[in-house]
Amino acid sequence: MAHACEIHPATPDRWDDLLALFGPNGAYSNCWCTWWVLTARQWEDAGADGRREVLEQMVAGGEVPGLLAYLDGVPVGWVALGPRDRYARMMSPRSRAFKPIDEHPSWVINCFYIARGHRRRGIATALMGAAVEHAFAHGAQRIDGHPKDTAVRKVSNADLYVGSLEMFLAAGFTEVERRNGRPVVRLEREA
Repeated sequence: MAHACEIHPATPDRWDDLLALFGPNGAYSNCWCTWWVLTARQWEDAGADGRREVLEQMVAGGEVPGLLAYLDGVPVGWVALGPRDRYARMMSPRSRAFKPIDEHPSWVINCFYIARGHRRRGIATALMGAAVEHAFAHGAQRIDGHPKDTAVRKVSNADLYVGSLEMFLAAGFTEVERRNGRPVVRLEREA
């Protein structure tokens, strides 16, 4: 089914599609894909409406916070990605698990959302491939991820918002370390 996917950057003309995909609850419990963008305090203070506004401003400002997957013209999936320094929560000195791997600038693929009824059909895999292409096409030299290792512990669909280790490895990423039992992966641009 993934071969029939069309994937496009989340640009201002696609904002209504993003709203349709995320629904009234903003994807995962009114997150609006701002969990990584905002610090913990900013996230709490913003509330659902504020988080939606943050995402809307990113899209309206041309930041392209992610990519949308479509089947037959209907938005069915999302992947968030961007330069690591966009994500305040990952750049916080208190973030031991998600801190940068090293001093080299990187991009991060950090969130997937697939609409119910479309999961387990290859959409996340298609989004992963498109995210890698997008990042490298926009100057990334390396891309990181912080997926869940489903071989170690059973994980709910909601907990897989960061992707699975298996999916990242299949896309060519290499596990570079484990932090608190959680894999950290990287894909380097070929010279």
